[in-house]
Amino acid sequence: MTREELAGYDGREGRPAYVAVNGKIYDFTGSKLWAVGNHMQQHQAGQDLTEELLSAPHVRAVVERFPVVGQLEELAPQPAAGGMGKWLLGAALLAAAIVGFLLLR
Repeated sequence: MTREELAGYDGREGRPAYVAVNGKIYDFTGSKLWAVGNHMQQHQAGQDLTEELLSAPHVRAVVERFPVVGQLEELAPQPAAGGMGKWLLGAALLAAAIVGFLLLR
């Protein structure tokens, strides 16, 4: 499931409440603490809450009690835009530095 698809499972208006943690998607729909997709007025279902869980007062074992309904698909990292352009810019700056050094000798 992509992040965009996960966002549709926000627990609002009768939709299931799914949360991603460490690449796994859990179904929190049956939890009273996730009523209408919101937990303690701090966390909204339909998102990857991996980072937020690091500061949660409970351990990951609490999350792992819930059913896993899927895996969060991560997009493959895209190559940096203008990779060759950056190389050429670096080469041009180096050449300019060498020329400047030779002229000032």
